[in-house]
Amino acid sequence: MAQILEINPYNPQQRLIDQAVEVLKRGGVICYPTDTMYGIGCDIFNQKAVKRVYQIKNRPKHKPFSFMCSDLKNISEYSHVGNTAYGMMRKCLPGPYTFVLSGTKLVPKIMLTRQKTVGIRVPDHAICLALIKGLGNPVLNTSAVREDGDHVPLDGYDVNDLFCNQIDLIIEGGQIIPNPSTVVSLIDDRPEILRSGKGDPALFL
Repeated sequence: MAQILEINPYNPQQRLIDQAVEVLKRGGVICYPTDTMYGIGCDIFNQKAVKRVYQIKNRPKHKPFSFMCSDLKNISEYSHVGNTAYGMMRKCLPGPYTFVLSGTKLVPKIMLTRQKTVGIRVPDHAICLALIKGLGNPVLNTSAVREDGDHVPLDGYDVNDLFCNQIDLIIEGGQIIPNPSTVVSLIDDRPEILRSGKGDPALFL
């Protein structure tokens, strides 16, 4: 069974965040709450851990995962952000959006599409932001729900039942009704809605 840490979702206890960050630094795979649903992730620079997440999710290798950054400045280190895109993102981050952008040379190849693009989030959730800042670099982000688990409220204990033998640490941060992020392509400063979700797509129309 995975270790479970109960962390306050509004005011995360630093000593518990430090424990979770230590698992990430050791190449562990963790589960954590976000502003849209529970996520599974690891250090994007640990290729072995990233491959484990592919196995857990049974995901094709040609479909890279998105990842979470701590803020807009952090995003600009890992992607090429034009002036128009920067202005749009500044209005809605942190928030329930995933942005598709051209990746920089800092992004590991395993996290890039064939077109050299990346999916990046800055979730509006104190635990996520604390994890990213503690680790010092982005954290892989993929949903911790099964295909038939949409709109069923989940907490860390439910996730433990689903993925107990595959994940090293689960952060219990309360119950969340899964509602995926809105995905927006901002390549070449041209907004295109790729998926409508929790974030209001009207901001980009």
